[in-house]
Parts: sequence; C-alpha cells; structure tokens
Amino acid sequence: MTGTLRINVFFDFICPWCLIGKRQLERALTQLRASHPQVEVELAWHGVQLLPHLPAQGVPFVEFYRQRLGSVEAVQKRQAQVRQAAQSVGLSIDFSGISTMPNTADAHRLLERAAELGSVAQRDALLERLFAAYFHRGEDIGNSATLLSIAESCGYPRSALADCLEGARALYNDGGMSARGVPYFIFNRRQALSGAQPAEVLLQAMYQALAPDVAGSQSA
Repeated sequence: MTGTLRINVFFDFICPWCLIGKRQLERALTQLRASHPQVEVELAWHGVQLLPHLPAQGVPFVEFYRQRLGSVEAVQKRQAQVRQAAQSVGLSIDFSGISTMPNTADAHRLLERAAELGSVAQRDALLERLFAAYFHRGEDIGNSATLLSIAESCGYPRSALADCLEGARALYNDGGMSARGVPYFIFNRRQALSGAQPAEVLLQAMYQALAPDVAGSQSA
C-alpha cells in the first residue's frame, strides 16, 4: 500500500478525551508505518475552543465542574471514568493538580503560529507540552506568560509569538467545528470519526481512506 494519508484532527487542550485520542492515534500510526512504510502521513492539528466565553483569567476548575455536572459525586464519577480510559493508553491524568479551567483561545493561537514557524517535530513537541502543562503539571495555559515560557522551552523565540496572544478580546475561529465535538478525525476527506476511538478503529479508517488510491494505482 502506497499513497498519502492526510489526517486532520480537531481538538481542545482542556478535553481529556482529546489527549486520550491523541495516544490512540499515535498507536494506530505506529501500526500503519510498520505494515505500510511507503505511506506518507501528513498530520494537521486544528484547535477548537469548547468554552469560548470563559473570561481571560479562566474560572476555578473544581467549581466549574461541580456546577456543570451537578454534584461532587458526579464529578468524581466522571473523573474516575476518564482516569481509567487514560490509564489504558499509558496516561496518568492528575485532576487534583488543576486549579483553573482556562480560556484556550491563546493556546490555540500559539500552536497555530508556531506551526507556521517551526518544524513538524517542534510543533508536535509544543502540542505535547501544552497538553502536559494542563493535565500533568497543573499550569494555567490561559496565561500568556506561561504559554510563552512553554513555547520557548520547545525552541521558539518569544518575540515571534507574543503578538498572536490576544486573551479573550477575540474568539478563536475554529470554523464552526465545536458543533461536532472533539476529538474529531478526518482521513483524506473520505473517512471521519468522532471521539477517542480505539487504535484499531482509527487504523481501519486509515485503510479505508487509502483504499481509493490503492484501487486507482492498480487499475492504471
């Protein structure tokens, strides 16, 4: 099997299922590359702001989820479910370390600008570091100073990124993708999947997206 596989992933940094889905995608890609090393993969990440109307400084994390889910018990049940799913892909998510539910507009703008400036490896490192900042380190990824420090640790100059941070003055334009929910995967504009699907399901979608290219090359 040969050809190009273009994968568009829509996500938000505050969604644990997006991080879990990222790990599942990485597993699926490892399997694809092992079985079909000739396939060229192009991976694009698109930010989706799930909570666009949060203030620039964010809101208290614990209170946000208590109001959203209705009770402390409901929050604990949901978090236990997420932790179990995370553990199945080798992740440890520390909700107790998160103090702020941030406005993610600037985090998305930062990654978008960084993708234009650096290499794919740099972008991937920054994406991973931003997820880790929120779910593992309890850092406020709505804070501009924090975002610039994270970017700098991934090799980006602050001077090239500072002007893209706008706080909550403007909504992040996600092209209306928030209505679909995240994570959301599109393969070669032919196959689409929603949610943190198992690696096997993502891999099957990859094969199906590549199949028309394979059929075309065989009939040529």
